[in-house]
Amino acid sequence: MKLIVGLGNPGQTFAQTRHNLGFKVVQRLGERRQVSIAHCTFSPVDERPASVHGDYRLGDTPVRLLMPLTMMNESGDAVRGLAVPAQELLIVCDDVNLPVGVLRLRPQGGAGGHHGLQSCLETLGTEQVARLRIGVGMEPLPSDLRNFVLSAFQEAERPVIAQAVEQAADACEAWVREGIEVAMNRYNRAQDQ
Repeated sequence: MKLIVGLGNPGQTFAQTRHNLGFKVVQRLGERRQVSIAHCTFSPVDERPASVHGDYRLGDTPVRLLMPLTMMNESGDAVRGLAVPAQELLIVCDDVNLPVGVLRLRPQGGAGGHHGLQSCLETLGTEQVARLRIGVGMEPLPSDLRNFVLSAFQEAERPVIAQAVEQAADACEAWVREGIEVAMNRYNRAQDQ
């Protein structure tokens, strides 16, 4: 099984914020495949709701779309105890260090200051996890990054982000069908041209 984890903060308060792009991509994949992302998984530690997910098949490959129900900085709770090897996992998140709409797929690496990604990597005990980062940054970056990532996109950014969400969903499915290298070659350059 391939597992695509979209990071974000639950609830309507955060739905349109920069920090919720991971959720947006997973929701878009669910819409495309007519998958309800509503099956609740509970934390093996304290039995709190940890995530919601929905499953589908892409060709012969089973795919699970997962969204944590924790706040961003506790996203690792959603991947605790999963029976999916790290190499079958793709984490989708925002990145303030990339310009708005730019996609970056990587097969592994550190969290780059993203607390939700850091929480997942710590819980999994490895940095050997593929990640798809979507740029939400601007020049110059504001000094208060917390408020920035919890803010909505500006009007002029919205069409760029809508296109980035579509491309990110395409990149996720390319990762499932063709692997990380093919997906990187195709989508890491898409916004640069």
